[in-house]
Order: sequence, then structure tokens, then C-alpha cells
Amino acid sequence: MTALRYDVLGIGNAIVDVLARTEDDFLVAQGMRKGGMALIDEARAEAVYAAMGPAVEVSGGSAANTIAGVASFGARACFVGKVKDDPLGTVFAHDIRAAGVAFDTRPAGVGPATARSFILVTPDGERTMNTYLGAAQDLHPDDIDPDAVAAAAITYLEGYLWDPENAKNAFVKAAKIAHAAGRTVALTLSDSFCVDRWRDEFLQLMRSGTVDLVFANEAELRSLYQTADFDAAVTVLRQDVRLAVVTRSEKGCLVVSRDATAAVKAFPVDRVVDTTGAGDLFAAGFLFGIARGDDHETAARLGALAAAEVIQHIGARPEASLQALAQQTGLLA
Repeated sequence: MTALRYDVLGIGNAIVDVLARTEDDFLVAQGMRKGGMALIDEARAEAVYAAMGPAVEVSGGSAANTIAGVASFGARACFVGKVKDDPLGTVFAHDIRAAGVAFDTRPAGVGPATARSFILVTPDGERTMNTYLGAAQDLHPDDIDPDAVAAAAITYLEGYLWDPENAKNAFVKAAKIAHAAGRTVALTLSDSFCVDRWRDEFLQLMRSGTVDLVFANEAELRSLYQTADFDAAVTVLRQDVRLAVVTRSEKGCLVVSRDATAAVKAFPVDRVVDTTGAGDLFAAGFLFGIARGDDHETAARLGALAAAEVIQHIGARPEASLQALAQQTGLLA
């Protein structure tokens, strides 16, 4: 068996986030659906950037945020994602490595620019995203290093990256390698609009055993099963995948396995500043816990801790050491 080199390896969109505070009126004027994620082309990206207020640039991408969180817990982490050899690509590579994450995906020399997501944060902390995927869409099966995947306890796949055909093939390749090495494969559904586009294929990934662990929030779960009945959706979810976690914002989460459902409370916070990355960081804590052999409820508490940290400041990556916070709260020795 391949020696374990990483606790979690993530595969996803390599994106630089451009964050700005705004008011609801701006979203209405721009025709944006509050709280959603819209895929935009380069021309729309330039128009949004010109219209939005003062902004902060910080590396992002859903799975990349998760993997940065895993590293913040002190775990061994690796990320696979495509950037272009351009200034923003250099920023992304620097930031992910500075977070303690291995990042060896070769940048593209030609083609679309490095991806960027324009994130508008309203006073209630809700984030509305407009994402130009650019080079991130060009992830190819050849970018998957079989040795790295086989050496990771968990391979984590980002649903947002399920749109391009080559990326799908890269996902499936990674899942096969991981399972052949006796490892675990996890998938985040990412966004209810993403689920709307790929519902049948996501269900097939679950029912075929291609993925072992699924992360979803309430909206994504309802979209997956096309029902407003949350309990009914959880019942079906239990039959479709070996393990799932459904996050419910301030209500905490449910950890759903074939024979049990565990409810875990959210960590209290003083003030919600920016919900960007809450789900990503919850996944980081849960994956970290599972990789180190914790029970499901302890892993969920680690996830809740990480989510609480990230929603109390602007940006989708932790500003404080999650390892130190977990030690302070008694979740880590």
C-alpha cells in the first residue's frame, strides 16, 4: 500500500477572490441574485469590477479554501487546480503554499486568464458571487498525479468544477486511484444552482459509490431531491451515500450515515461579518477530524469551530490558527 503522505488532497477551481462590501441596491441594479453564484464571461467580469467599490484581492476557490483550512489545523494538505502563468496565477500559487499546502499543478502558458470571483458582501454578511472561471476550467486528467492521490487519506472534490468535461474526467480518474489505494473520496455539492445543472450526475456519483462522503447545505439537499420536505430528503440521502453532512447555518449540522443521524450545534459567534467560506471551512474541520480517526460528532464540532472562525471576518480562509483554537476549546490535545 502507498505510504500516507497527505491527510487531505483537494481538487477544485483555483480562483482569486475580489471582495467588496456593498448594499442590496447594488445587487438589484446589477441584476444579481442575492446569495447566489453566477458564472460570467470575461466581458461581464470587467464590467462588474468597474462597477463595484473598493476591493480586496485574496486567493480563494471552494476546495482551495477547504484545503487551506485543513492545513491550519496542522494537517498535511495538497491542492490540485489550474492557474495561468500570469500575475493572479502567481498570487494564487504563493498564497496556497504560504498556507502550508503542497501545490504542484503546472500553470497554463496560454489560454484564458487565471480565474477570479467577484464577491459582494452586504451588511447582513451574505455574499453574492460572480465568477469568471478562466484557466480553472482547463484542469485535465493529466494534471492528476496518481502517486499524490494514492498517498492521501481523503480526496476531496469540488462540485463547482463539475462543469468542464476534462475536469469531470479528472475527478473520476482521481476517485478510481483513491479507491484502488483503499482511500476515501468526498464531494461537496457546492451550490444549489450547481446541483440544478448536474443533479442526475451527482446522484450517480453517490449511488455508484464513486464518492463515499458528501457535503451539502439545506438548499443543496432540497435541490438534489427536488423536495421542500427536509426530513424526506435526509431519508433518501441516507440510502444514497455511505456518509453525508448537511450544514444548516446557525442550526448546526446533521451527520447522516446508513444507521444513524447525529445533530451537532453551531459554535456561537459574536457577529457575522462575511459568510464567504463557511461551508468550505466546515468541510475542512470535518475532513481533518475524519482523517485523524475522530468520531463523526467530534469531526462535526471541528467543522463548526472552523466555520465560526471564518464568518467573523472578511475573506474565506482562516485568519487565526485553527489548530490553536481547537486546542483552546478542548477539541485537540
